[in-house]
Amino acid sequence: MNRLLISAAHKSSGKTTLSIGLCAALAQRQQKVQPFKKGPDYIDPMWLSLASGRPCHNLDFFLMRNEEILATFADQSRGADIAIIEGNKGLYDGLDLDGSNSNAALAKLLAAPVILVIDARGMTRGVAPLILGYQAFDRDIRIAGVILNQLGGARHERKLRAVIEHYTDVPVIGAVHHEDRLAIVERHLGLMPSNEASEALAKIEYIATAVAAQVDLEKLMAIGASAPAMSVRAAQEGTLTLTSPASGRGDLDKIPVKVGIARDAAFAFYYPGDLDALRQHGAELVPFDTLRDAHLPEVDGLFIGGGFPEVHMQALEANRSLRTEIRQAIESGLPVYAECGGLMYLSRSLRWQGVQRDMVGIIPGDTVMHDRPQGRGYVKLRATGKSPWPHSADDAVEIRAHEFHYSTLENVAGDLQYAYDVTRGTGIDGRHDGIVYRNVLACYTHMRDVGGNHWTARFVDFIRRHRATRSASSIPSAMTHPDKEPRP
Repeated sequence: MNRLLISAAHKSSGKTTLSIGLCAALAQRQQKVQPFKKGPDYIDPMWLSLASGRPCHNLDFFLMRNEEILATFADQSRGADIAIIEGNKGLYDGLDLDGSNSNAALAKLLAAPVILVIDARGMTRGVAPLILGYQAFDRDIRIAGVILNQLGGARHERKLRAVIEHYTDVPVIGAVHHEDRLAIVERHLGLMPSNEASEALAKIEYIATAVAAQVDLEKLMAIGASAPAMSVRAAQEGTLTLTSPASGRGDLDKIPVKVGIARDAAFAFYYPGDLDALRQHGAELVPFDTLRDAHLPEVDGLFIGGGFPEVHMQALEANRSLRTEIRQAIESGLPVYAECGGLMYLSRSLRWQGVQRDMVGIIPGDTVMHDRPQGRGYVKLRATGKSPWPHSADDAVEIRAHEFHYSTLENVAGDLQYAYDVTRGTGIDGRHDGIVYRNVLACYTHMRDVGGNHWTARFVDFIRRHRATRSASSIPSAMTHPDKEPRP
């Protein structure tokens, strides 16, 4: 598999914009580009998916074993002409002193040549020791080319090219001049999500045109093709068997379930691998729009992911009929999983910039937005056994996940049940996460269906058992009689 890892000397060097441009420019040349993003992230992958036309998948040392990373990379790259992996932060940055979870470590694991993006503002001769230092720091990393970014003009470019050619053996494969129109608007969690940018496709096309004119795409493809053959066996050994907890229970396994999934401008944070896993476990995903749909579709459960509900809180409040139906369905026992933005939506109210709006009102607490992050980064959780769909004895004791939220939940009832104790991170209050109410599990934590946390299997199995119990009791659907549905 032809492959490249796009990294940088430091954060905010422009590697995301360049990665988007490269994916789109190559796709316009009829190349099948498979994007990947290192680490936990929703927003960059949304742009990369739109630019390439293929779902972007995350590769994460904290959440995944090396074998699982290899398996995911091999499986998702199947049929692609080239894989482009966008790193996070700088090439050697990471959690551990030994760099075991850095971008460099990922480049080693995947035997991927590295394209180093350098923000060259204010630099001339100093670019050479920077490149030489990055080469010398780890000789096992192959820095196969550099893309100079944010250049001040043609003269600046000529000077940098001359210095790099004279002092190093690293080819300059691109030099992108500073231009305000290449920037993507930033939001409190990072880049603005592509589903909210009405001119997203036009923006991507503009970036692609600029990148194609200033980066040697033929050299880039040649570098990607120079990557050594990967060990298919190693990747296959990392493949995980998707086994539902309900396996072996005869007809129960065959019960079809429909899971409503909020997919709109307010809620868009979903991992493609998790959605694939839900489908593989037998769930039909039924999208609904929290901003425009007056009624819930006929479903057996709900999945409300993260996003920016605060930006759309006026429209969310205005859609009173949908909020009422969701609240009544939950009171009737409908299984629901909500993450971060979904938790905010299910709370009593949402306050941001001095304005407060009513939400679904099923979670006894009020969401308040802040100017600074209230929980950000990796988390470790310990299951309390109180989840509607708890971990089995075979699951890992420690659950690894991540969180990104600028909000807190305030005025929270004191008698709530929680599915998790937080051993690293913030969660609801620094000690707990995963509010449990009837058949609802609502977390600030974002889960991924990886390693010892195959949450999709447990969720679908719980929905299936709930539906079987309801059918056996001959009780109408919660959508029809929302006040008469018991919890199984």
